[in-house]
Amino acid sequence: MLLIEAAWATGMAIWVLMVIYGTRWTYDRWIANGMEPMVAVYYNRKIVHMLAAGVVLLLMPLVFTQPWLPLIGGFALGSFTAYMHKFGGRMHWMQNPDNMNDSSFAFMLGISIFLLWILFDDPWLAVLPSLFMAFGDGVTGVVRNKLFSRRTKSAWGNVAMAIVSLPMGWFIGAASITEIPLWGLIAGAASSFVERYEFGPIDDNVLIVVTSTLILIIGANIGALITMM
Repeated sequence: MLLIEAAWATGMAIWVLMVIYGTRWTYDRWIANGMEPMVAVYYNRKIVHMLAAGVVLLLMPLVFTQPWLPLIGGFALGSFTAYMHKFGGRMHWMQNPDNMNDSSFAFMLGISIFLLWILFDDPWLAVLPSLFMAFGDGVTGVVRNKLFSRRTKSAWGNVAMAIVSLPMGWFIGAASITEIPLWGLIAGAASSFVERYEFGPIDDNVLIVVTSTLILIIGANIGALITMM
């Protein structure tokens, strides 16, 4: 079983790297068509959010029986992106020179999954905050970039995130072992709200994951307010 899960983890790592380096092609194409470099970078980051992290997150509950490999994977990706920022030659097609949010994304993913999985032995509940970050925040960035052609914290992005995160929170909360759809909904709503804020090194990735993780911990301990029949 361990070897099978290690093989899955290796395949996921290869997939993530393929997406990351594949977005260099989209960057070059957009720049050739006259797009501003940072607009292209921002689009690429959201592609990585959804296509790399999002796909892997949806697979995790299906192929892993323990949270150790997701934790290791999150820290490996966070360390890799941080290294590239500082020492390895910044990946200019997806990394912003003004922040290291891609690194915080990976670290928070690993920590949140590990904590919730250990506490509740519930893999679907464990990946939910990271799914908010991958797909919810991913859609948010695409909408804002399309409307404003820059990274900004417009409320339209929060509305877009809520449209994605609320049903995701409800259905995954219902499908989890703990069966807490309403708490999943609340976590999705709270994540959509706090995404708009950043406090120095505490970026939106940190706020989304910490907020939704705490709400799910509270909800799982209190129990289901609505039981799915």
